[in-house]
Amino acid sequence: MTDKGRKRPLLAVVLAFIFPGLGHFYLRKWGRGLLWLGLLFVLSVVFVVTGAIDPVTQLSIEALSSSYQSRPTEVTIGSVVITTLNVVDAYWVAVNQNQAQEVEAGTTCPNCGKELDEDIDFCHWCTTQLEPVEADQQ
Repeated sequence: MTDKGRKRPLLAVVLAFIFPGLGHFYLRKWGRGLLWLGLLFVLSVVFVVTGAIDPVTQLSIEALSSSYQSRPTEVTIGSVVITTLNVVDAYWVAVNQNQAQEVEAGTTCPNCGKELDEDIDFCHWCTTQLEPVEADQQ
């Protein structure tokens, strides 16, 4: 299989770690990316105390730092959980997307990873039933 169309799981993980949703945008999973981004946004809006900073008079590094340090523990824990799950999901989506492309190309089994025979619709190594690939998809 050529590397055309393959996505790098490590890059998806790094992007997802930088900001939730970016890894999914890289994988062209727009709905999933927006879901993770929205989840983080909802967490921030629901749990962060509004009015902690007056953006007109207190927009300084010290004010932002003190607001960040005074945020509730639930927000910190929630952010860590959302980021961790987002990173795991981005990796999982990238790996599954690459495996699906390999199966479509007819090169390896999605279950055991061994080479497939193009003439049969199951893996002769582990007997996993393969879904037929349409002629117009190839």
